[in-house]
Amino acid sequence: MSSSQNISDRQYDRMTLTPVHKLILTLGLPTTISMLVTNVYNMADTYFVSTLGTSASGAVGIVFALMAIIQAFGFMFGQGAGSCLSRQLGKKHVEEARTYASTSFFLSLLCGLAITVLGLIFLTPLMRLLGSTDSILPYARTYSTYILIAAPAMASSCVMNNILRYEGKAIFAMFGLGSGGILNIFGDYILIQHFHMGIAGAGLSTAVSQYIGAAILLAPFLREKVQSRFHPKYFSHNLEYTRNIIMVGFPSLMRQGLTSISVMVLNQCAAVYGDAVIAAMSIVSRVMNFLFCVGIGIGQGFQPVSAFNYGAGKYARVKEAWRFTWLFSTGFMAVMAVIGFTFSAPIISIFRDDPQVIAAGIPALRMQCAALLFMPLCLSGNMLFQSIGKSAQAIFLSSIRSGLLFIPILLVTSRLFGLFGIQMAQAAADILSGIITAPLIYSFFKNMI
Repeated sequence: MSSSQNISDRQYDRMTLTPVHKLILTLGLPTTISMLVTNVYNMADTYFVSTLGTSASGAVGIVFALMAIIQAFGFMFGQGAGSCLSRQLGKKHVEEARTYASTSFFLSLLCGLAITVLGLIFLTPLMRLLGSTDSILPYARTYSTYILIAAPAMASSCVMNNILRYEGKAIFAMFGLGSGGILNIFGDYILIQHFHMGIAGAGLSTAVSQYIGAAILLAPFLREKVQSRFHPKYFSHNLEYTRNIIMVGFPSLMRQGLTSISVMVLNQCAAVYGDAVIAAMSIVSRVMNFLFCVGIGIGQGFQPVSAFNYGAGKYARVKEAWRFTWLFSTGFMAVMAVIGFTFSAPIISIFRDDPQVIAAGIPALRMQCAALLFMPLCLSGNMLFQSIGKSAQAIFLSSIRSGLLFIPILLVTSRLFGLFGIQMAQAAADILSGIITAPLIYSFFKNMI
């Protein structure tokens, strides 16, 4: 028996026989650590940039929308390929899995390069479109230039991260993402505080760390430590593979893409009240991402378990895995919600000790913390349907929080209630998203064979 077959058999036994709670935590812990490091970097980046002024802090919110666009395509290819290849591995179709992996990897590189070129050509109108004001624009242009240069690395890293997770090798993804995040924090400190490069230092640090992180993520594929391969011979010109990748990954594109659009609309609504409100909402967004990253990490540990066992026909394990993920994430979110609500003022002041920013940020952070308990249901439901290839349900659920609900709610409440409407919109969207998700999950498990 070949070593490749031995690896395949061991992986099959691990994914189908290990108790699901142990398997999810084993796969979810490295992902959670990498997400914590990434979010610590995001918060550190926000902190270092905030030392340059309120307008510079506002630029972080503008560029966050750009990063969401790049990651949207990366996650589309990564989640799509990950779900497809994991189900193929569950069926012991290793060559098919490698085709999905290589096709998605090379497509993400091409897509990232296209974003780089187009973004640099239309830089100023793009920043305006994302909600930049005249005072924020110089900072946003400088910062976004480096982000655009890093687009191929960012998009391909999303693919490699997801493929490693879906293969059950999240530890490799943790090293890649974690190393990039740590390098970014030190880079921010050195380039901004010591070399006084300003916001250009934050951008350069991000670009360099993204390429180093991508190289670390690529290493296990080149060393054949996983079953997937990145090689031109596995790249398929058969549009069926690309179609499957895009259809399964499209919910991620919708989720990330609508996040970018929602940030754009939020920035434009907040711009009426000045740079301080844009900065406040940007800080709240980063803090909330940090608070529920553990829930997301555990959910991403659930996805390969769900996809693999669904492909292997072990449906009871899929249901058991989802229930554990939802309950565990909800318990953790409850703790995070109490902390965020109680210490909202000091948390915001860490990033920008500006009375206007703090005053605008406190109500938004508290309301989003109050709605945090609804997030595990929405996230785990979306991850369930995407992991097993139920594209229609996954696309719908990925669209409601940041798009179908948040944007209309924001536009209506900001007009009716002014600044308070802007502060409450995301919390309202989160609560409604959870309420809508619940019956879809119940119906699926009730009818699952």
